[in-house]
Amino acid sequence: MKLLPSLAAGFAGAVALTALHETARRLRPHDAPRMDVLGERGLRKILRLADLPQPAEGVAYTATMLGDILSNGLYYTLVGSGKHSLPRGLLLGAVAGAGGVLLPGPLGLGEAPSNRTPQTQAMTVAWYTVGGLVAGAVARALRQRRP
Repeated sequence: MKLLPSLAAGFAGAVALTALHETARRLRPHDAPRMDVLGERGLRKILRLADLPQPAEGVAYTATMLGDILSNGLYYTLVGSGKHSLPRGLLLGAVAGAGGVLLPGPLGLGEAPSNRTPQTQAMTVAWYTVGGLVAGAVARALRQRRP
């Protein structure tokens, strides 16, 4: 696995995922997944456990967006730069989407942001899958450009 192409592909997938989430939450406020809300809850929970001060709302949102892009980018880097990057992206994206639906409740972050309706659940899985596919497609394109 080549590190720089893998990182580029991973972060392309993360940016695509975040753009989908942010666009949809503005266009479909009633049933779009609110992963930003889950991220803020997670951030606040970690800070509370570490007995650190809570950030202001705008600061928490910005930190959450940066954290989402960083963590999802590193996750999608696992797509790699090898021959099977597209199917690997599909699989990693679908697994991340399923985790986005199934894990928030048990982690104490609440279920509504990713489980509110069947459409919310479907969008959560679909968008993480799209992020994985974007990472796989970028990895494939970068691999084909190499001499």
